[in-house]
Amino acid sequence: MTLQVFIPCDSAALAVGADAVAAAVQREAAARGMALELRRNGSRGLFWLEPLLEVATPAGRIAYGPVRAADVPGLFDAGLQQGGPHPLCQGPVDGIAYLQNQQRLTFARLGLTRPLSLEDDAQHGGWAGLRAALGLAPAQLVRQVLDSGLRGRGGAAFPAGLKWQTVAQAAAAQKYVVCNADEGDSGSFADRMLLEGDPFLLIEGMAIAALAVGATRGYVYIRCEYPHAVATMNQALRLAEQAGLLGDDILQSGRGLRLEVRQAAGAYICGEETAMLESIEGRRGVVRAKPPLPALAGLWGRPTLVHNVVTLASVPAILARGAQCYRDHGVGLSRGTLPIQLAGNVRRGGLIETAFGISLRQLVFDWGGGSASGRPVKAIQVGGPLGAYVPEKYWDLPLDYEAYAAVGASLGHGGIVVHDDRANLAQLARYAMAFCAHESCGKCTPCRIGSTRGVEVIDRLLQGSTPQKLQQQELLRELCDTMLHGSLCALGGMTPYPVLSALDHYPQDFGLPPAAGSQVSRHS
Repeated sequence: MTLQVFIPCDSAALAVGADAVAAAVQREAAARGMALELRRNGSRGLFWLEPLLEVATPAGRIAYGPVRAADVPGLFDAGLQQGGPHPLCQGPVDGIAYLQNQQRLTFARLGLTRPLSLEDDAQHGGWAGLRAALGLAPAQLVRQVLDSGLRGRGGAAFPAGLKWQTVAQAAAAQKYVVCNADEGDSGSFADRMLLEGDPFLLIEGMAIAALAVGATRGYVYIRCEYPHAVATMNQALRLAEQAGLLGDDILQSGRGLRLEVRQAAGAYICGEETAMLESIEGRRGVVRAKPPLPALAGLWGRPTLVHNVVTLASVPAILARGAQCYRDHGVGLSRGTLPIQLAGNVRRGGLIETAFGISLRQLVFDWGGGSASGRPVKAIQVGGPLGAYVPEKYWDLPLDYEAYAAVGASLGHGGIVVHDDRANLAQLARYAMAFCAHESCGKCTPCRIGSTRGVEVIDRLLQGSTPQKLQQQELLRELCDTMLHGSLCALGGMTPYPVLSALDHYPQDFGLPPAAGSQVSRHS
């Protein structure tokens, strides 16, 4: 009987020794004369258990983790091949509460399949959405996405179907579909997990989008800090073309799409869609003024559909299961599921895909287990390095785009970073301004100059007497107001979020009296 073992090849698992564990399993099986089939799958997203080793048994896949190479002989001694008891045994993978309580639509295959196995992909529903799409007219595809309620998962939350409609109705001999995989937010890793763990899902989503809008060329723009993602996606594109799933004649339909990877050079600003387009065209990543919108004049001046990884990867499920099935998840105008990336000072960090409407308190304490330090949680930053710091009074709000906007916050890309009571919010606010100054493309004055002056004002605020602090606080708020409403893109326009939320909810960290920070932020 062949022993079948699964060990992730995801970067997070590799960083904590997954390759060494795989090598140890191979050595131990050989030494014991056991036939072994070692499968390198994508990560389940349970990062506190990585490297997570799974073994196939008649009762299903049994999980062990976190496993180190030195643990492997003991696992074999305990009867690994039968899923035997061991201190590292987590039981059946499907029974782990962290996974069991999720609603995985987009990330349903993560951890089940080998990233570059078309056979695994097909066994778990791969390409069903594309096959369904080939039987529909472009207008019907656009209607499916409109009816699903899907909104952009990159942060702006713009209705995806409206973008598709705009590009589809634009008249042009050449149109493009571009995936923005320049995932630069600290605490965010959903895009990387899909690129490394289920690249065919993204390819399928891009193919469906191209059929809907009339695009025949496309690009996947991946940050250079993701070398494994770049390599995996390049190989996946080659395999998809060889299988007739891409190219000039997709599944013998007479319709075609050519995709290629473009590797970013590491500029945070290139996560902004127009700066990314400039970079793909071979120029410095500088934000373009809008209008015209990329949907009408994007890549090389042609109509271009731009989405991030998760948005495009959500499309196959919509086509395979129907728009209503997707829309049945979520609350209000926030439909479907959101992949939440739980990071920072938290016991159980990882990926949680669930419907909109869940609360931060549930995520951080039920899934995350509270702070890793065991100390009280003080602030939770939602939406990346330019997201607001959310105080406890808002931890029971439903995760919903409109509910968060009403209190001066943003869900962004779904990244959540937890801070305990030792965090200094004044220093974190200063970091946001310094980060903006460093990463600004320099095109607009509010971002270029405002962020530099913002660092100076925060320094004066922290050093001054109480009357001076109050004066500098007012100046800082006015500066944030200018950046919020005058910046050309979201980099300068969102930098005020962490700064104002820190002032409003944690004035003591600036040495300000409580009343000084009690006003509602001007961006709420």
